Amino acid sequence: MNEDHRSGCPINLTLEILGDRWSLIIIRDMMFGNRRHFRELLTQSEEGIASNILADRLKKLMEKGLITRRDDPSHKQKGLYSLTEMAIGLVPLFAHMGAWGRRHLPVTEELSIRAELLEDGGPALWDAFMEELRAIHLGTPMPARSVFGELRAAYEAVLARKQAMPPL
Repeated sequence: MNEDHRSGCPINLTLEILGDRWSLIIIRDMMFGNRRHFRELLTQSEEGIASNILADRLKKLMEKGLITRRDDPSHKQKGLYSLTEMAIGLVPLFAHMGAWGRRHLPVTEELSIRAELLEDGGPALWDAFMEELRAIHLGTPMPARSVFGELRAAYEAVLARKQAMPPL
């Protein structure tokens, strides 16, 4: 057993990498919000992460092999973060977490619609989403179906419907 880990239990080892609050939020924002620059991750997250914590978590996620960073070709002073295959493989975990949260917690409709679609779509939708994430983050060919687009459209439709509703 490696002395850097509490045990060889797969759940423990996963929690040692993903167990803090912010790591999964950062991966979520990269995965579902296509936020790939530091500034986007800092300013566009609903949870309001502090810049020093974001910088620390990005470094840790890179060290653990969940994300990579390269210079942004459009702006050399910006870094472009990408999910690795290891992080893309978390889609089923996010789908299950979202489904569990929808059943047991006081979620909002607009922030849970993507979880509902992932739950309803099941493994076939998760696979299609992972294929698209590989294209976005790893440079594989872009699939014909855009699950990312479907999830975004559903989120935007809920927002538009709620904005159109008269105040109570």
